Amino acid sequence: MTKRIYNFSAGPAVLPEEVLKEAQENLFSLPGAGMSILEISHRSKTFDKIIAEAKADLKSLLGISNDYELLFLQGGASLQFSMVPLNLMPPKNKADYIVTGSWSKKAVKEAKRVGIVNIAASTEGENFKRIPKQEELKLDPDAAYVHFTSNNTIYGTEWHKELEAGNVPLVCDASSDILHKKIDINKYALIYAGAQKNMGPSGVTFIIIRKDMVERSLDSLHTMLNYKTHVENNSLYNTPTTFGIYIISLVAKWIKKLGGLDAMYKINKEKADILYKCIDDSGGYYKGHAEKDSRSLMNITFNLTTEELEKKLISEATAAGFDGLKGHRSVGGLRASIYNAFPKKGVEDLVSFMKDFQKKNG
Repeated sequence: MTKRIYNFSAGPAVLPEEVLKEAQENLFSLPGAGMSILEISHRSKTFDKIIAEAKADLKSLLGISNDYELLFLQGGASLQFSMVPLNLMPPKNKADYIVTGSWSKKAVKEAKRVGIVNIAASTEGENFKRIPKQEELKLDPDAAYVHFTSNNTIYGTEWHKELEAGNVPLVCDASSDILHKKIDINKYALIYAGAQKNMGPSGVTFIIIRKDMVERSLDSLHTMLNYKTHVENNSLYNTPTTFGIYIISLVAKWIKKLGGLDAMYKINKEKADILYKCIDDSGGYYKGHAEKDSRSLMNITFNLTTEELEKKLISEATAAGFDGLKGHRSVGGLRASIYNAFPKKGVEDLVSFMKDFQKKNG
């Protein structure tokens, strides 16, 4: 197959074609290296340059000051569910968690193994169709940190305003919307994100950690679970995912070439508005799961009037070259993940397909 289809998968997800082509061109032999990125030593000067450029470009895009360290780790966001409390919860051994979906629930489960978890807010009783309002949050001013998930892939909700945590350190799982727009990094003590949705391939977890937070890590922690280990060794204590970091570096350069995160956000907003308008203008034929003020720009979740119609649409869409539209079992229906690299034309073509499907099956 030479023609690329539209990949609406929630992750591993679509990557920029420009990045894929450059990686393909240089896969056999990196310029000046004489070997593939898949073969290169993580201790080599060539890889030193790759990881340094990745950090520099990400710092530039996100406006990250020298008060922060950047890490490229393994184990996905799921390992961070444990590393965050292990490193940051002592000595208070209590933290606030805001529950807005399946991943924040999993983060709570691991944090409870370390200390006391206060559920500062939860929308589980409403099937996670919205983001809690600031005034709903019951925050403990003495908590070690406040943890939230910025975008909920399964339910299609997203925080559009950065929450206020007062003087308590703010921790964010930004796995599914990292780099989709500018954020005020200085509000955060730690941000972690699996790369496989908006940054690169699966296998790399990106960490932004404020330097004073690193000092919380106890020497008694297992070596690989200690943030200090990875900061002191520039993410090279063990062999990192060299290929993944290389792709992240290319993606960061691609975003900079587009005009940075303000330009990226404008594109993302345009794409999401096109699809949400189709849903809203369908007369109830298509119904969004998330409340309008909580809608995600990355993951658009919606249902049809019957489950039979949903299965029919997914089947016909897949045959027409629209892959990965089946919704998560927790919500059912459909989910169109339109991350940074997803083309606007793909959204427009999906909307044309959906309108045609409604005419034929309405």
